[in-house]
Amino acid sequence: MVDFLDTLLGIGSDSLTWWQMSIRAVVVFIAALLIMRIGNKRIFGKHTAFDIVLGIIYGSVLSRAITGNSPFWPTLAAALTLVLLHRFLAFLAYNTSGFFGPLIKGNPVCLIKDGRIQEDELKKHNLTENDLQEALRLEGVTDTKDVAYGCLERSGNISIVKKDS
Repeated sequence: MVDFLDTLLGIGSDSLTWWQMSIRAVVVFIAALLIMRIGNKRIFGKHTAFDIVLGIIYGSVLSRAITGNSPFWPTLAAALTLVLLHRFLAFLAYNTSGFFGPLIKGNPVCLIKDGRIQEDELKKHNLTENDLQEALRLEGVTDTKDVAYGCLERSGNISIVKKDS
């Protein structure tokens, strides 16, 4: 059975056939789904730098399993390790106070306070007033005076909270 599986996946061969690579793609796809289920739902949901880095590395590692650039089973183990590491770091960020959470996930930054644009924060984060105006328009706001506060979120999105009418 092991020999059959090795032949099917092209393990131990110098070059992969088109069908071995196709079978690897299917196996990696199924393994990736199972591994992601071991993680949690927010792995690719929030899109913080913490999540995006995992996505890039995860895709890169899994592609090596499909193309045969790395050993098949150890590569899947590495992908599982990355997801478990992500889950562990997210656990630490949630359960430790103060330092670790912001280090891993970042902090929001206030760009508008009580209708006034915080020029220093825009400059520090390389944002233009046009970027801010776009965020305002997306929220249906035409004037910063109508904004209680606007924040650059950890995900890179700009959120706007309108003043009470």
